[in-house]
Amino acid sequence: MSTTDPSQSILRRKPIDDIEVENKHSGLFRSLGLWQLTAIGVGGIIGVGIFSLAGLVAHGSADTPGVGPAVLISFLVAGLASAAAALSYAEFAGMIPRAGSAYTYGYVALGEIIGWFIGWDLLLEYIAIVAVVAIGISGYFDAFLSGIGIHMPAWMTSTADEGKGGIVNIPAILVCLLVTWILSRGTKTFGRFELVAVAIKVLLILFIIGLGVFYINTENFNPFMPSGFGPVLAGAATVFFAVFGYDAMSTAAEEATDGKKHMPKAIILSLVIAMLLYVAATLVLTGMQNYRDIDPAAGFASAFTGVGLPVIATIISVFAVLSILTVMLTFLLGVTRVWFSMSRDGLLPGWFSKTDRHGTPQRVTWIGGIASALLAGVFPIKAVADLTNIGILAAFVVVCVSVIIFRYTKPDAPRTFRLPLMPVVPAFGVLASAFLMFQLHWETWMRFGIWLLVGLVIYFAYGKRHSLMNPNSPRHDEAVEMHTPV
Repeated sequence: MSTTDPSQSILRRKPIDDIEVENKHSGLFRSLGLWQLTAIGVGGIIGVGIFSLAGLVAHGSADTPGVGPAVLISFLVAGLASAAAALSYAEFAGMIPRAGSAYTYGYVALGEIIGWFIGWDLLLEYIAIVAVVAIGISGYFDAFLSGIGIHMPAWMTSTADEGKGGIVNIPAILVCLLVTWILSRGTKTFGRFELVAVAIKVLLILFIIGLGVFYINTENFNPFMPSGFGPVLAGAATVFFAVFGYDAMSTAAEEATDGKKHMPKAIILSLVIAMLLYVAATLVLTGMQNYRDIDPAAGFASAFTGVGLPVIATIISVFAVLSILTVMLTFLLGVTRVWFSMSRDGLLPGWFSKTDRHGTPQRVTWIGGIASALLAGVFPIKAVADLTNIGILAAFVVVCVSVIIFRYTKPDAPRTFRLPLMPVVPAFGVLASAFLMFQLHWETWMRFGIWLLVGLVIYFAYGKRHSLMNPNSPRHDEAVEMHTPV
């Protein structure tokens, strides 16, 4: 007979009954309704994917052949994989409306060490997302200034690896700090800004599609798949960055007015809206301009310039900067809430989970914002995008596995949404996400592995001993106080 104390195991699981109790003591304010949540989801999904990555994958890079108009297929493949994960997130979000998102789902279903790895993974990936979007904004900002006759020096608008004579991307750094300041003003202010900015973004994309369709040259669709199907699948792994965002939105569950009811609806609505716009936009982009001529940094701006509409290109550049800001806000929100949740659980120091009078964890907000600014300032966009994708795909694998296990281990747990075709849909999500992971470069895997090893050291040096699930934790009094009725 084993004498191992389950409370000391790295596979100890957080009881689902504890979630509601902890939510009441979170210090976060409940102020987000269904449409604000949907706006946050759409804001996180639509942005750099349309305005930068679509052009990058279609055109190609020094080491990756362009996929041309078949970038549409890349988006559809990525969207299909994302949809399976989205349904899994929706089931969990309706059952466990907690700030940790995939971190919490893994903790509850698979155990503490799995939850830790996903949480640690998301800290890097969300910061990387904020950075890569900032790089995309920098490209459109440079295009806007060029359109009005102002040319910024190359050393301050690109990184050394891009081969443009750059040293540091100063606009990308500044926009990271701006977004951090906006988020630090509180969730209510952030929610209002996000709702207005996303509405402007959707109107901009509809305007681009509506005007651009009149300038489509069908000859640009031939050849449709110039480099074969292999690069299209590799492109799906890169543009996968563009078809999630609902996962970061789910980290705002504790700030929703009715998380169990609204979170599943917001997740599904945001993905459907985004995919419809993506399909139409990629067709217009590759129809307006030959894929070889598309500017990878500012695709639509170059497309409208190419058809003799430089004024429209300038307008697009201005509003693209505003609309892409919503992506940064969504994912910076994500990193701060995952970090907050891990700190509250004892896996990271409690200093990080302190909130201010706005109900905002200011410390992790500014740490995350500054870290993303540093990453945006020195790394090229594709390297950061791939690093982001491998982490999110890993999180999707864990969530899809978790929802299968939890459906059978906790069949009677209250669920406001049940994903269909269990276990086929989440199993497809696992296979599709794993397949896309293996399309990424070995250097991306190496960086990801190093980050996880660092996390493993921190977990065993601090997290395992201080976890509130450990009855011998130095922070055990916090757990007792949290579960004591007031």
